[in-house]
Amino acid sequence: MAQSKHEKIERNVFLMIVFTLLTVSVGGLVEIVPLFFQHSTTSPIGPGGKQLDVKPYDAVRLVGRDIYIREGCSNCHSQMIRPFRAETERYGHYSVAGESVYDHPFLWGSKRTGPDLARVGGRYSDEWQRVHLLNPRDVVPESNMPAFSWLDRPIQIDDIQDRMRALNKVGLHKYSDEDIAVAPAALEGKTELDAVVAYLQGLGKALQNVR
Repeated sequence: MAQSKHEKIERNVFLMIVFTLLTVSVGGLVEIVPLFFQHSTTSPIGPGGKQLDVKPYDAVRLVGRDIYIREGCSNCHSQMIRPFRAETERYGHYSVAGESVYDHPFLWGSKRTGPDLARVGGRYSDEWQRVHLLNPRDVVPESNMPAFSWLDRPIQIDDIQDRMRALNKVGLHKYSDEDIAVAPAALEGKTELDAVVAYLQGLGKALQNVR
């Protein structure tokens, strides 16, 4: 029995690889490329086209975010609330693309060993966050989150200005020369713990006044 064209492709590894790559590439182009040109995904825009009060991270929060990434926090905590009732009632307003225009890389994630942190900003006091990071079980006895006691040490970063200049090139960031010049002074006397708390306390506040 003669093989059909489809069977020939399935039985030929090379052709299967070629057509698989072609299909994925075309699908990716169709799904992803238009997002780069949609105003709602490239600008700080929220529900109903309303402008969000989203600003680039200041020096302290920028360092805090880098430490958050370094410590693998995004492996257990997502930062994307889905538009489902079960999620919005627990965490707050669903996440929108305009909130993440200054995130490089974004930290939406999908793993939730711990709760979603997209709206954690202001939910607890600075002191609560400090205690929770140093030893989570002091405030949440049933927590399985590891303690990050080593964060209570001075920030030792000498390239914060280079980081800010790099973000100006790759994103929508518009750090002024003055912003970059004062960045090292903003980090003086700060600990890594201070930076992470500052980062967490700013999460999810952009939509507070948008309804």
